[in-house]
Amino acid sequence: MIDAGELKRGITIELDGQLYQVLDYQHIKMGRGSAQVRLKLRDIRAGHTTERSFQASETFKRAFLERRPVQYLYNEGGLYYFMDTKTFEQLPLDKSMLGDTLNYLKDDANLEMLTHQGKPVGIQLPVSVELKVVETGPGFKGDTASAGSKPAKLETGITIKVPFFINNGDTIKVDTRTGEYLERIS
Repeated sequence: MIDAGELKRGITIELDGQLYQVLDYQHIKMGRGSAQVRLKLRDIRAGHTTERSFQASETFKRAFLERRPVQYLYNEGGLYYFMDTKTFEQLPLDKSMLGDTLNYLKDDANLEMLTHQGKPVGIQLPVSVELKVVETGPGFKGDTASAGSKPAKLETGITIKVPFFINNGDTIKVDTRTGEYLERIS
């Protein structure tokens, strides 16, 4: 069991027989009465998000997820196929189970598959990934890193804000937790 005060982003809990990942956590202290905890949760199996409030004194059952090293192979008909790098078994995952991880998924990427009681439930991305810029506006002489930002479409299809000096064809590092630009690689 885990106390409400020990909850943080990324922890997986079991609630009403379902697995939920904590996306956001807020501790709220009312003027009178007891403190509350407001959680933004993502249903791991169904993929939807929900917000719920609990008393700060409540405890939650922590769900333990096993991790298996996998490599992303391809997608076909809404299924994404991963290969276990130890057993070479191919494991399909539905698009809804992957959620926002699709924004950072490249061919041949080495990742970790999360399983609960032997069933795949999702993918754990690294903290940052390197992606190529495929489309962005031109940079102009005198542009600096702190002057502002412009939208850039990356090879996976996601659009993020980048500094003005980033050009088409540049490889950049992106934070997978926030979707923010970190640095230019080349």
